[in-house]
Amino acid sequence: MSAQASELRSPDWFRSVVFYELPIRSFFDSNGDGIGDLPGVRAKLDYLTDLGVGGIWLLPFYRSPWRDDGYDISNHYEIDPRFGTVADFDALIGDAHGRGLRVIGDLVTNHVSDEHPWFQEARRSRDAPHRSWFLWSDTGTEFSRARRMFPDYEPSNWTFDEVAGQYYFHRFFATQPDLNYDTPAVHDEMFRVARFWLGHGLDGFRCDAAPYLYKREGTTCQSLPETHRFWHDLHAMMESEFPGTVLVSEANQTIAETVAYFDHGEEFPMVLHFPIMPNFYLGLAENNPKRVLDVLRATLPSAPENGAWAYFLRNHDELSLEQASEDEKALFFRYFPLPPGARVHNGVRRRLAPLVGGEDGSVLLLTALILGLPGSPFLYYGDEIGMGDRIDLPDRDAVRTPMQWENAPSAGFSTLPPDALTRPLVTDPPFAPAARNVSDQELNTRSLLWRVRTLLRIRAAHSAIFSSNLYEGIDLGGAPVLGFWRPNAEYSVLCLYNFATEPQNGSIALPGSVWASPVELLRGGLASTVADHTFRYRLAPRGFSWTMFLARRPPAPRPSAS
Repeated sequence: MSAQASELRSPDWFRSVVFYELPIRSFFDSNGDGIGDLPGVRAKLDYLTDLGVGGIWLLPFYRSPWRDDGYDISNHYEIDPRFGTVADFDALIGDAHGRGLRVIGDLVTNHVSDEHPWFQEARRSRDAPHRSWFLWSDTGTEFSRARRMFPDYEPSNWTFDEVAGQYYFHRFFATQPDLNYDTPAVHDEMFRVARFWLGHGLDGFRCDAAPYLYKREGTTCQSLPETHRFWHDLHAMMESEFPGTVLVSEANQTIAETVAYFDHGEEFPMVLHFPIMPNFYLGLAENNPKRVLDVLRATLPSAPENGAWAYFLRNHDELSLEQASEDEKALFFRYFPLPPGARVHNGVRRRLAPLVGGEDGSVLLLTALILGLPGSPFLYYGDEIGMGDRIDLPDRDAVRTPMQWENAPSAGFSTLPPDALTRPLVTDPPFAPAARNVSDQELNTRSLLWRVRTLLRIRAAHSAIFSSNLYEGIDLGGAPVLGFWRPNAEYSVLCLYNFATEPQNGSIALPGSVWASPVELLRGGLASTVADHTFRYRLAPRGFSWTMFLARRPPAPRPSAS
């Protein structure tokens, strides 16, 4: 590990970082073959540092047949040749660390590609060394309570293999057989995979499909004690051998099950906050943040002092409504009209900007909210410029189109013509490259990109506040405004967010711990005043504000009489 990388890895570095999720394949094509690559990401590091992010989450870069965007891995130790080489990977990590950027990757432990040599060997004989690395059945009826993750495509979690003469289990696509963690060698192999890439400088992993490793008959085969033990042991190994690296849990579960992945920071220091994500949108739908507030009350106390919730608005998958009730789903679909084919896998395959009707105000409100909450925000590539999607593309490719760098034939993503790209560009006029691109927005100080960049810079400038877990909710008496304090010993920041489509006026009695001399850090609202130790605000529709108050210090003790 380089000295620079070592300096980056203070134990809680992730608490002050805004992460940027990007698919290498769709980010920037450096060699003109129509596919984004590792040198392309490296070429855009200055853009990411200027944006103000502190971490990059690289989607899978391993060798793969690419039937599930790289989550079907055929060799865990090789870079997919379409992306470059291990030398390209090392150069990217070195340059990122040199700019103060951390880099995490995906650790895909639940399954492999059916083209992986392990599975190909296993299917040929019941005595094959890797046969026990997978789950086999003569009937395909076991684990009947396990959910099918892709019910739109897979009629069963079992598929019959003619070569093997048995059914094999897969939680996801049939081309992704699940590994059998009751075979100790599988456990050991995944540890070796993690060590290999951490040794190449990764600062940690987002752990794909974290709840599903172990299977037990009569259960839902998710969040089992054995699965938690695996992650606990992996975290312990990383703490010992690669101090300062981090694990991020992908566990789309109920609140209670999701919270359990912290295990007081001994399992996952970071947990993606799936329970709150759909409620951001439902809050907009109802012009009321009550649902968001209820989830915050239920979850914020669960984050350990050495951990952080990881917030996101959108990512590379569908916007999951898996944990929403039928009434909540109906509300969502009523407020957010969807084109035919937009629903998939109990969710919605739309990007942030088109989902909220192209309203930059709504994009900024939600972005400012996840930046203001205690925890670590994750931004999805292109959302900072309001990129759109392609519903006509299969499955979740709809939200994985090429990054829009310029108003050019191939959006500045590649030198090839648009019809030669491996993924087509967005064509919907309000969101296409002509309307939404980095180059034009960098020249416009009123653009979405400029305003998102301003949010990130203000957050970074006040890292002492926003990197802590301290949070104090405010009762605003039923107003459609979410308010909370982010306090510390030196100063406190009052964060307000208007979920309504009308202006909101209100007042907040200031606590005795602050001086009544506010400093506006950012103002997406209209005005504010202070009188009689009361803060009076006027917020624009979908407006927000961050206001700083210095802490009131106790008077110095008088010297005693001599």
